[in-house]
Amino acid sequence: MDGYNHKGTDKIIRKDESGRKKIIDADLVLDKKSRNALLQWFQHVKRDMPWRQTGDPYLIWLSEVMLQQTRVDQARPYFERFVNRFPDVFTLSRAHIDEVLLLWEGLGYYSRAHNLHKAAKQIVQRHHGVFPACYDELITLQGIGPYTASAIMSIAWSRPYAVVDGNVTRVISRLFAIGEDIRKNSVQKYITKKAEALLDRSCPGDFNQAMMELGAIICRPSSPKCSSCPLQNKCTAYLRNETSLYPWKSPIKKRPHYQIAAGVVRDRYGRLLIAKRPEKAMLGGLWEFPGGKQKPGESLSDTVRRELREELDVDVSVESEPFEVIRHTYSHFSITLHAFFATIQNGTPRARNGEPFRWIKEKELDNYAFPKANRKITDTLVKYHSK
Repeated sequence: MDGYNHKGTDKIIRKDESGRKKIIDADLVLDKKSRNALLQWFQHVKRDMPWRQTGDPYLIWLSEVMLQQTRVDQARPYFERFVNRFPDVFTLSRAHIDEVLLLWEGLGYYSRAHNLHKAAKQIVQRHHGVFPACYDELITLQGIGPYTASAIMSIAWSRPYAVVDGNVTRVISRLFAIGEDIRKNSVQKYITKKAEALLDRSCPGDFNQAMMELGAIICRPSSPKCSSCPLQNKCTAYLRNETSLYPWKSPIKKRPHYQIAAGVVRDRYGRLLIAKRPEKAMLGGLWEFPGGKQKPGESLSDTVRRELREELDVDVSVESEPFEVIRHTYSHFSITLHAFFATIQNGTPRARNGEPFRWIKEKELDNYAFPKANRKITDTLVKYHSK
């Protein structure tokens, strides 16, 4: 499928199965009846979510950030715990980043937590703790881009800004039968333009949420429930029996896979050695058992020895076999993490890269935020100890 914008028109050109180009009329406009049908459907089926019970821009902001790359059922308990601990922007701004990361642990994409913390400080310092009600001010805050700013403006203050997330992108790609790769910037801009044209400006917050809900529970990536869709008679893809063709994405490259080895070191008091990841690195600010990526021709146990020497300036002995092996997938790569018991033979730990390290008791493990793969190691350690 090879589609592209047809210059000089508001149309999309797509090649059909025979290779012939088809011009897709993209001038769809939702009339008042169709908009009302969507809004009525939303009021009838919308899921009960804690962030839908408030007009507080702070809480709406938290929910929108948490829902990026995260399912509703995953985000809900995090949202509730987060709000219970940080009920307003002042408490969040005063918190230590370690506490913020600990509450965020397991939700992934930890840059979101860092950005929330930094933006909270900006709101307190620049706006005296009053959440800015201006789009141009919102997007100057750390981590707030067009999507999040539009969501806050429309939901909190009923301003006419269209929201385009993955769900809305899918809905619009089917409504207009957009045959281009939705990852392309030009196509994203085109979809945003269409979302703005469709927006019900009399109730933009509800309309945006209705579009997102439609994509989440009806216009699903596979097996969409078209028979229950309030926009069925407006959907080009449905009318052509082509819903399976949209949205279209170009094939992605295969994720690389890395072998990682980590050393679990105890001292003579039974304490465990943990190190903090650099703030600007992936998973920045989280704690981990020291280790790293295996080099070509290197055994995994040698990886542990090298990493401990490079990171903490100590020589260690390493058991021949790992006590835990964990596979984990990130957005752009995957790893197999091999955890080895290790013992310091020479030297006293010192942070050669400037990042903190600590000796902690096993019962203190839950007080530190770990990446998901490392947390599985801590769980195994607790099970070992309880036997």
